[in-house]
Amino acid sequence: MKIRAIGGFSEVGKNMTLLETKEDAFIFDEGFFLPAVVEMQEREKENLTEEKLREVGAIPSDEIIENIAHKVRAQFISHAHLDHLGAVPFISNRYNAPIFGTPFTNKVLDSLSFDANIFLRNKIKTVQPNNSIEIKGIKKTYKAEFVNITHSTPQTSMISLETKEGNFLYLNDFKLDDNPIIGLKPNYQKLKELSKQGVKALVVDSLYSGTDRKTPSERIAKHLLEEVLFGIGKENSAIFVTTFSSHIARLKSIVGFGEKLGRQIVFLGRSLNKYSKAAKEVGIAPFLNNVKICAYKRQVEKELQKIERKRKDYLIVCTGHQGEPGSILERISKNQLPFHFNPDDNLIFSSSVIPTEINKKNFTNMEERFKKRKVRIFRDVHVSGHAGREDLRDLIKLLHPENIIPSHGDFSKTSPMVELSEELGYKKGKNVYQLKDFSFIEI
Repeated sequence: MKIRAIGGFSEVGKNMTLLETKEDAFIFDEGFFLPAVVEMQEREKENLTEEKLREVGAIPSDEIIENIAHKVRAQFISHAHLDHLGAVPFISNRYNAPIFGTPFTNKVLDSLSFDANIFLRNKIKTVQPNNSIEIKGIKKTYKAEFVNITHSTPQTSMISLETKEGNFLYLNDFKLDDNPIIGLKPNYQKLKELSKQGVKALVVDSLYSGTDRKTPSERIAKHLLEEVLFGIGKENSAIFVTTFSSHIARLKSIVGFGEKLGRQIVFLGRSLNKYSKAAKEVGIAPFLNNVKICAYKRQVEKELQKIERKRKDYLIVCTGHQGEPGSILERISKNQLPFHFNPDDNLIFSSSVIPTEINKKNFTNMEERFKKRKVRIFRDVHVSGHAGREDLRDLIKLLHPENIIPSHGDFSKTSPMVELSEELGYKKGKNVYQLKDFSFIEI
């Protein structure tokens, strides 16, 4: 088998990997490089197109596999984050192969395609978590399994593909959370079964392989939110919370605490509407049924005028946790919307700043504007969705893969995973491989 690094091995994002056998090939993820998308939208204020996205390096450079595009039999999407899913509307039509994802992932994909006004020619096929499908190749039928794993968005999967060369595992974004707020625990039983069958190669999320920790459970984030919200909830002041729109479990915790505080909960922003709608449609978020969601300009402005007058009655969840231009929070900070924070109003960031230069700059500028108004700011009320070094150690000991390919970052992010692998008896260049975009290994 050949494992080709198309994107996500020289940067954080733009994830795309191709597995090639003698007769067939399979794509895993097609994601955005989000800093480039943010910069482009800030500069041009125009609709995204494939041509523009390629020009700024925002989507994987899959031209490098044009000569084998005819071999692609399936396109697998591991989860609903844009750095794994965002490029699907723009490049998936280059391949004559169905697209497979879990129900939530596919609903988000439908919404992205609609927003981009793009018709996807390939069939979109839904796979329930912990279920398998068969894919016909030229000479054999392949079995693919969507193995449930935990992350910061629902129905994330480790994808296992059974080939005659051995099992290939794609695990690009995960944590080991035994107490998830929404959804199933990691399917440890299936991981043990795959280990017994033998794992030929593992592509694994190594973003925080250099962080000496076990990543805390989402229930810890819930406790952090509880402590902050109940400390301020009885005050006659505004409460705004911002988090990742795709983090449905986090939204569930926020809504639950808001209801206990007797506040009306309102969501503001298009991405919150997109992900909330997808979660409701697949039946994983009944808690959203009583939440008012405003996505469009006039709706948002009208609702903020009401909130301005009776701020103590509301808990607001809005977009803007990275200070993104055009987000609700960023526009409030610039006095572009009809709500003004008073001194001692509360602003909770249930998120962390993604460490790219444009994100850090946008966030810092927005935060300074709020500080000048003496807003109470609560940062990092959050836990990560990515495995730490000790989670990765446990995973490798559980799976015993023959070969390891660290992913989800440049060499500064994947080098610690190589070091950890060597601690566990692997050897760089022999059975642990540090790839960069456009490179490949043959096993």
